[in-house]
Amino acid sequence: MIREGRVTLAGQPITTPGVKIGPDQYKELRIDGERLPLAQRNLYILLHKPDGSISSTSDPRGRPTVLDLLPKGMPRLFLVGRLDFHTEGVLLLTNDGPLTHLLLHPRFHVPKVYEVKVEGIPRPSSLKLLCEGIGSGKERMWAVRAELLRRGTKNAWLLIEIRQGKYHQIRRMCEHIGHPVLKLKRVSFGPLRLGRLPKGKWRLLKPEEVELLKEWAASSPGLKKDGSDN
Repeated sequence: MIREGRVTLAGQPITTPGVKIGPDQYKELRIDGERLPLAQRNLYILLHKPDGSISSTSDPRGRPTVLDLLPKGMPRLFLVGRLDFHTEGVLLLTNDGPLTHLLLHPRFHVPKVYEVKVEGIPRPSSLKLLCEGIGSGKERMWAVRAELLRRGTKNAWLLIEIRQGKYHQIRRMCEHIGHPVLKLKRVSFGPLRLGRLPKGKWRLLKPEEVELLKEWAASSPGLKKDGSDN
């Protein structure tokens, strides 16, 4: 096509097959007078998922999904992990397929921190049990950290960190120790923090956050086969 004179840059034919085109020149590149489609850039979105929305691209029951909170015309996005219908907090969406695959790979066990409102006031021994583990075999669940944040007269707020991804894990663990969950909010996912992002709002990750996420994902050792920390 170059030898036939079909390729132009800023209206001038390119005659050298090995010519290099910079990113700022790409929009001036044409073949047979037609501009080439711009390469799709990767998007990294941090969303504060509200209670009452589905962590999915669609729902057959017609319930609102997290994609309803984003502007129309977004490229296809992957959800990096999910949150239950009644769980709110940090949710990462991106069209970066390789990073999504890396973060969702079973051996990585991304650290996830939650603020949890429970019925009653758990004793220190109950919080210790969460960290020691509940259940057995493949159904064994445990927390990396379980702390009392603040207490009221009839309930308490806990800070719980997990690295597993069991179905309704925190709800089931708290139920097991006799303190059912009243409210559940994920405040961090790996190196990403919810901060002051309002409920139902979203923002693009900063370039340094994207680099930190990629570096963290590439260097994360995951867990040993026996389920213990490396």
